[in-house]
Amino acid sequence: MKVVVVGATGQTGRLLVEALRAGGHEVVPAARSTGIDAFTGAGLDEALAGADVVVDVTNPATREEQAVTDFFRTSTRNLTAAESKAGVGHHVVLSIVGLERGSELPYYRGKLAQEEAVRAGGVPYTIVRATQFFEFIPDVLIPANTDGDVVRLAPLQMRPIALSDLVEILVEIAGSKPVDGTVEVAGPEVLLLDEAGRRLVAPGQRVTSDGKPYFGADMPVDALVPGPDARLGTTTFDAWRG
Repeated sequence: MKVVVVGATGQTGRLLVEALRAGGHEVVPAARSTGIDAFTGAGLDEALAGADVVVDVTNPATREEQAVTDFFRTSTRNLTAAESKAGVGHHVVLSIVGLERGSELPYYRGKLAQEEAVRAGGVPYTIVRATQFFEFIPDVLIPANTDGDVVRLAPLQMRPIALSDLVEILVEIAGSKPVDGTVEVAGPEVLLLDEAGRRLVAPGQRVTSDGKPYFGADMPVDALVPGPDARLGTTTFDAWRG
């Protein structure tokens, strides 16, 4: 199977390329650094020639709403147009659990626009809505909510997943028939964000539970938890921490 991974140099993309190659697949790493740019369309026709599947795990650096929306919408339209021309049979895109319930967030609105473009693209597809990675808590959420030695994290329910588990599931989905719909993916256990933060903050930091729900957005306490049919990884929070 020939798979084009779009966003191949990012955190998820690098691991996905490695896992696909380990499984014996032919992989084309697509990123601006490899001369393939989904946003401008540069190099797409050449990269997609003979491809069976495209997996889009791109993530723009900006969080400004218009820029995010333009990036996701334009990139997806370019990809699906090139896929139609090349006869690609499956477009897989990585998205996020809870987009509608978190639609106050500009980035989430951009992801909704991306999903809409996938559904309108005319290529058989699978939208993979994943929960947050374990790494997202210490790398993004804690720094974004830290003021001095105080970390403000709301008691939101989460079901974070190990990145290695997510990549394994993405490989399986890429090798399966498109569902022309959404698949949810999550970790094996529900955690409270503030409690998880207490187990990850640096010495001398303290977590309070009076923070805004999620990057300043109001959302239900269970907005980041998938439905009952989600595919689950097996790595627990304690196992990931080592």
